Amino acid sequence: MAGGDAAKPLKIAYIPQNTGNPYFERINTGFQETCKELGCEVEFTAPATAEATAQIPFIQEQVQRGIDVLAIQANSVDALNSILDEVRAKGVLVIATNADITGNETHRDAAVLAVDFDKVGKQMLDSMYDQLGGKGKFAIISATTDAPAQKKFLEEPGGVKDLLKTDPKYKDLELVDLVYGDDVPQKSLTECESLLAKYPDLNAIMAPTTVAVAAAAQCVESAGVYPGGPNAIDGGVTVYGLGTPLQMAPFLKSGVVKGVDLWDPANMGITTVYLAKGLKDGTIKLGEGNTFEVPGIGTMTFGKDNLVIVGPFQTFTKDNVDQFKF
Repeated sequence: MAGGDAAKPLKIAYIPQNTGNPYFERINTGFQETCKELGCEVEFTAPATAEATAQIPFIQEQVQRGIDVLAIQANSVDALNSILDEVRAKGVLVIATNADITGNETHRDAAVLAVDFDKVGKQMLDSMYDQLGGKGKFAIISATTDAPAQKKFLEEPGGVKDLLKTDPKYKDLELVDLVYGDDVPQKSLTECESLLAKYPDLNAIMAPTTVAVAAAAQCVESAGVYPGGPNAIDGGVTVYGLGTPLQMAPFLKSGVVKGVDLWDPANMGITTVYLAKGLKDGTIKLGEGNTFEVPGIGTMTFGKDNLVIVGPFQTFTKDNVDQFKF
């Protein structure tokens, strides 16, 4: 940092939705390794549950600790507006990481997302369409009712539910239920078991969260109803979603799951650190069209509302899963 702060390391707090999620731990790896390289400090902290206001005391604690940057994946798009305004008034830079506070972008400085979230709903539905041969009944196990990323993928224009209504391509796909596992493994597993009991003719389960997709895979494997399983009826129950390669590798290799999609979450942690450091030392300027470099990843460009897309979107199958180490 410039001037009298030259000897003071940049202090960053990374607060995801909740603890115990390997996806957030991978983002944290990006934060930690990059801060080690650049000489900054980062603290990874989060509530145990992803409730709308559960992050507030964690934010307050980190501000009292004297942080310079708050990197946060908000549990609600609007429940944190007041606290984020207070934080910014104290000179703390606020960067939404992995999910934006859609409709409330003025309450943060910038956002770093893995991919264009406007396109994830279609990506997931197309993958489900391909795996089911274009027709069938499916259910969704999401995170929480307020989770901004999942709401974007599923509920908003261009998301799964909207496309099912408006795009004739998907006329033979039927969404029979949407349930919430709260990004808790056991609750996600229980929700999956309930879906199998409630819908004996279910063809697939979609899970747009790494916790739920692993739980759903475990669930259909235990029940033996996966495609080709001992208790499968017709084509069995296909599980698809957003999952990390290491977590999903056993299910992909055994054939319980055909394929899952994701991106390397660590790249968001890496990019956020470079962005935060550059904004604080004045080498990066906010503004649509402005760019900055992230070594090993590439050139990042600010879009509308200072949104940065890192990319890329990737599909993991039994044939390529061993190439990835996250």
